[in-house]
Amino acid sequence: MVLRRVNKEYMLRFMQWTSPQERRKFGQMRRKQVGRQQHDELHPKSRQASSLDLLARSMHGRVPSLVKLKYELMAEAPFAYFRGAVPVMAGDLAAAPSTGIVSQLCGDAHVRNLGAYAAPDGRLVFDINDFDETIRGPFEWDLKRMAASLVLAGRASGHKEGSAQKAVECCIQHYCALMHEFAGMPMINVSRFQVHRMGAARPVHAALIKAERATPLHTLEQLTEPVSTDASLPRHFRELKPLLTRVSSAQSAAVLASLGPYRDLLEPQRQHLLSFYRPIDVAFKVVGTGSVGLRDYCVYLEGNGITDPLFLQIKEEPASAYAPYLPDATPPQHNGRRVADGQRAMQLQTDPFLAWTHIGRRSFLVRQLNDHKGSIELEDLAHGGLEAYAEVCGELLARGHARSGDPLVISGYLGSGDGFAEALAKFGSLYADQTEKDWEDLRRSRKAGKK
Repeated sequence: MVLRRVNKEYMLRFMQWTSPQERRKFGQMRRKQVGRQQHDELHPKSRQASSLDLLARSMHGRVPSLVKLKYELMAEAPFAYFRGAVPVMAGDLAAAPSTGIVSQLCGDAHVRNLGAYAAPDGRLVFDINDFDETIRGPFEWDLKRMAASLVLAGRASGHKEGSAQKAVECCIQHYCALMHEFAGMPMINVSRFQVHRMGAARPVHAALIKAERATPLHTLEQLTEPVSTDASLPRHFRELKPLLTRVSSAQSAAVLASLGPYRDLLEPQRQHLLSFYRPIDVAFKVVGTGSVGLRDYCVYLEGNGITDPLFLQIKEEPASAYAPYLPDATPPQHNGRRVADGQRAMQLQTDPFLAWTHIGRRSFLVRQLNDHKGSIELEDLAHGGLEAYAEVCGELLARGHARSGDPLVISGYLGSGDGFAEALAKFGSLYADQTEKDWEDLRRSRKAGKK
């Protein structure tokens, strides 16, 4: 009920143009709703359902044969569990007091959901790159999920607890500092602001090197094989079950048919470019941890011969895990569009082939697969990598929230001092502890044969 009331008040307040002073004051007034130091609160006993029950509900509609694999991946380690447990954390975040200051949320802001990819002009960029759970909601929810992920990643990469908490503080301090800077900028400049210092962070540099190597031809070698000994003939997808499986002719026809309405959503110049590529083969691919069990198809296309491959990913998108807790959020007409719109709102540069489609009654996002994409590994965060990377995480989240929200309102709420950062650091440790407990519950349930 709090979120319903706050969001309505927020919308009514900003239906008409208000002055910068009024917007900043509105953010300051939100401190009465929840103080900046109160963000260290966690109320696991207020859960209306257990973590196992929330996970089980999120499996409805997924491919039954892959649900076991998802649980297996989540049971490997606490961070792996965290990656697949957005539905659990969504409920936990909604149970705590909220600022009601709305921006576009990444929804799954964690250290491995930032990465490198090719911009439309071919340059490599580093940004938030996973938006399956994106939705408009309280800005601090992204920060709390990132805080927990930094502590979990710190523990997994050999950092002491104090070092992990320090990384969270650095992340939030850099978020606040950049948000204050955005509050004083022309909004046009905010929309095109570039974070230039990222290359100095060793984990980011490692991701950019991986991305440089992840060319379409590299993907061609990894995912496909020759149909015959004649190298001039087309290739088709390998069989790497259960992670990569060629589909039946009927499934292939349905997937390829979905490219028709998708193509109509692209800009005319992208439609023209796509017209030079013809589809060669279709496969079913298992991706990520949170997305395991959802329907994910890869289409292999060729342009000017076998050395000109294009891979499109057609990924099923159910409703965001946060949707049940944001009753005033406008229900999306299409969850693929929800993801595409959220990505465009937060990213500075976006995949030029990003759009959406449907297969039957299911919503899908369409984008390029592995086009110069590179992400970090937890090992990259060992030694001094965690704190430097945390600073980048904070700045990229600040840019995404400023582009899609109101930097003056957020800045007004944040104010000065380190109380907010210190509270988020405490929350990060508390939620990392809770995640480890939930992970142990999952492991015990698997041993008992329940999952």
